[in-house]
Amino acid sequence: MEARPGLSGKNEVPLQRAEMRMVRWMCNVKVKDKVPSKELRERLQIDDMILILQQNRLRWYGHVLRKEDSDLVKKCMEYEVEGS
Repeated sequence: MEARPGLSGKNEVPLQRAEMRMVRWMCNVKVKDKVPSKELRERLQIDDMILILQQNRLRWYGHVLRKEDSDLVKKCMEYEVEGS
C-alpha cells in the first residue's frame, strides 16, 4: 500500500478496513466469499474512500491558496515554527 500525502499509513489501513467492512455488509458478501474489493466498489458505484479524502483535501487547499494574503488561514499555512 503506497503512502499518500496528508494521511499517514498508520491511519490509512484501519480506515480502509472499516470501509471494506461496510462495503461487504452493503453487498451482503462475506470475506470467505473472496470477492475482490474492486468488484464490490463497482457494484455500488463508489470510489476508494482514501482517494475521495485526498480529493477533498486538495479542493480545500485550492480554496486556501485563492484567499487574500491577509486572511488568517493563509497566514497560518505560511507560518514557520521555530525550534523543535
